[in-house]
Amino acid sequence: MSINLYMDEQVPRGITLGLRLRGVDVLTVQEDGCSGFSDSQVVERAIALQRVVFTQDDDFLVEANRRQTEGINFTGVIYAHQRSVSIGSCVNDLEIIAKAASQEELANRIQYLPL
Repeated sequence: MSINLYMDEQVPRGITLGLRLRGVDVLTVQEDGCSGFSDSQVVERAIALQRVVFTQDDDFLVEANRRQTEGINFTGVIYAHQRSVSIGSCVNDLEIIAKAASQEELANRIQYLPL
């Protein structure tokens, strides 16, 4: 059981690097050539790649909530408020989720950090 993460544009590089050092499969929007995409486009790209989005963008929650309300499937969103969770805490919690959760468990859900 493991999931692959898709990091939204504003996620600090330290989180991505920390996860990679722990063996978590992470792809950033920038590495994927999708910088500047709308939240809806990022979700659609994550679906195509079968990755769960990690974001710290409050506006992204609007898109995820809209999809839940309208019954539109998505691969899942993990959200952490920028001021509520440290980089180290994000890395720890995301590693746990990435290594212990399944795609099915996170599908169509919003998971908030800290755990």
